[in-house]
Amino acid sequence: MLMYIYTGILMFFCGLIMFSLKRKHLLLMLLSMELMVLSLFFVMFIYLGTLDNDYFFSMIFLTFSVCEGALGLSILVSMIRTHGNDYFQSFNLLW
Repeated sequence: MLMYIYTGILMFFCGLIMFSLKRKHLLLMLLSMELMVLSLFFVMFIYLGTLDNDYFFSMIFLTFSVCEGALGLSILVSMIRTHGNDYFQSFNLLW
């Protein structure tokens, strides 16, 4: 059981490293943030499973993470439609 928690922590730090390394593209940053959110969901699911609680809070967390993922993708699509790429170097054109 402790192995699953360590796996979730390793997934979170891999997402954090990829978030800091791939900071030029918005899509890669969104994907690494989704990996971090999914690893937090995995650890929370394992933790609530050991406490023999219901998984209601984890479903609320998953719902909010899906909503923020859809919001990030809509921002990505609107940025690609207006500017043609997802580079952060072109963000100064937005202001």
